[in-house]
Amino acid sequence: MIKTLTKHGNSLALVIERPILDLLKIEADTPLEISTDGRRLIIAAAEPTESREARFQAVLEETNNRYGKALKKLAE
Repeated sequence: MIKTLTKHGNSLALVIERPILDLLKIEADTPLEISTDGRRLIIAAAEPTESREARFQAVLEETNNRYGKALKKLAE
């Protein structure tokens, strides 16, 4: 599907049709995470904050378990 941007005040807007929104379960109040890989714009429903925090804590614990001693030595 090829889309063009629409003028919206001083900004540009991307209109997403209802069937796509329904497929992705996105509503008007759904928080979206917008990122890029340097060539593409990636728009996805944002994960709940609790889920992101839990994932971060798990990765932090894994990193500390694997590299804690080396990181302590580097800090000295």
